[in-house]
Amino acid sequence: MNRTGMIASGDAQRESWSEYFDRHARTFFIAPAVTLILIFAILPTFYSIVFALSRVRFTPQGLSFRFVGLQNFYKQFLGNEQVHFLGRIGSMSVAGWIFSLVVIAAILWWFYKSIGKTSWIGMVGRFISASAAIGIALLLSATVLSGNQWGTLLTTLYYVVLGCGLQFIIGTGLAFLCSQPISGKNFFRVIFFIPLMITPMGAGYAFKMLFDVTRGPFRPFLEWIGLRDWVWSTDAWTARTFIVIADSWQWIPFIFICMLAALENVPKDHVEAAQVDGASSIEIFREIIWPQIVPVAATVILIRMIEAFKIVDLPAIMTAGGPGIATESMSLHSYFIWRANDNGSSAAIAYLLLILTVIVCSSFFNYVVLKQMKRAKA
Repeated sequence: MNRTGMIASGDAQRESWSEYFDRHARTFFIAPAVTLILIFAILPTFYSIVFALSRVRFTPQGLSFRFVGLQNFYKQFLGNEQVHFLGRIGSMSVAGWIFSLVVIAAILWWFYKSIGKTSWIGMVGRFISASAAIGIALLLSATVLSGNQWGTLLTTLYYVVLGCGLQFIIGTGLAFLCSQPISGKNFFRVIFFIPLMITPMGAGYAFKMLFDVTRGPFRPFLEWIGLRDWVWSTDAWTARTFIVIADSWQWIPFIFICMLAALENVPKDHVEAAQVDGASSIEIFREIIWPQIVPVAATVILIRMIEAFKIVDLPAIMTAGGPGIATESMSLHSYFIWRANDNGSSAAIAYLLLILTVIVCSSFFNYVVLKQMKRAKA
């Protein structure tokens, strides 16, 4: 009798263990991935705070840390690194004053309308977004619109805004064309996908040789139009634009593939019904197709924006950040300072880039994407 009871107890124990593992199967599957993320991503991020808040020196015994607080951040805004990070801030032009006043008034009106309609957490988020937008608008007015030198902060935003916007428009347009019943569209799909297979370093060297005005393929054309002695890398605006072109060439295929998959999942009967009713192609895209691909478009833009903030390969290879610091992104700025053995300032710039990325991407998602998704559902 006792032996029978012991067997029954053992079976019940084994069954309870089996039930326990079944209930926590998701945890056991996720735990290794979470552990790896903690080890290789989150922990180094927190450890780098020590660098950002310290003055780091190399000694025979190893690294020497001296706590300096926010000094590494302070000198990027008000110290000896201000020109490099923010730009040369001088007297503001009339255009700068007009632009800044219009932007500030619009942002304050947007913030005022949300009072009483949003939770206190939402108001905190709006206050952070509004403050960042006003700061960027004032910086833009005091540098770009006043004819003064840019810093790496605005150069990074230039790559993000112009690059992502151009890439999304062209990528979505190509995807829309290839989703139509045209001959040879499978061939174009393969051709459009090829640039995505090339590494950023390869793309950088390819475009550097392509834009070479002395031995590149465009040399005869430049001589024909009278630009024989013109060098694109010595002009700040041209150098930035050429980097955006090279970056777009590599990233348009990513947007093309994602948007093509979204467009092909749109129900054909809805489109055919609109065509029967006499709707134009623009009306069909705006009223039927776009509301159904908004979630995919939002995801694609957010991924692309995050990657654009980290751009470093193309400016480093094509121009080495020049002329001067005209094409230097924040990532490249951090890298150059790290090579100069100023690890504290390098870590501080990296954290400033992280904060900027979080604010811009979160603001874009909360105040643009969600609004479009709500409008699409309505």
